[in-house]
Amino acid sequence: MNTVYLSIGTNMGNRVANLELVHSLISRNVGIVSKESNIYETEPWGVEGQENYYNQVLCVKTSLEPAVLLHKCHVMEQKMGRVRGLKWEPRVIDIDILFFNALVIQEKDLKIPHPLLQERNFVLKPLCEIAKEWRHPVLDKTIQELLEICTDDTSAVLLELAD
Repeated sequence: MNTVYLSIGTNMGNRVANLELVHSLISRNVGIVSKESNIYETEPWGVEGQENYYNQVLCVKTSLEPAVLLHKCHVMEQKMGRVRGLKWEPRVIDIDILFFNALVIQEKDLKIPHPLLQERNFVLKPLCEIAKEWRHPVLDKTIQELLEICTDDTSAVLLELAD
């Protein structure tokens, strides 16, 4: 089984319901969710004037290969109503592959590890919660170390959900 870390995020509609639905779709279409971070409310990254995001990181055990995983992620996004248009526009759901085992893939449409993860609090904070000792195969630093040196000043606040 492959170990995959996925970042999921949403800033449209019922954000908690969107995360719950994509979590369910990932469980049915990708593999077993073995760990999940808490949900963080985060400022939009790279753009202004949008609603805040809800972000979470999942660790998934899967038998899929990287290209198939990417395709399934795009299909799940489309099923949930995502339309790809402008970069960093509001979205009902976004699924990013952060890591796939310790593979390094640099293809036109597939880059693993995710090339910007070390620059983003909204990825590093929830990822550190479930994989602080995971070592970035290119940067040769743990997630904890990457979080400590990250210069991103956008907020990523643990969301307190009522039971």
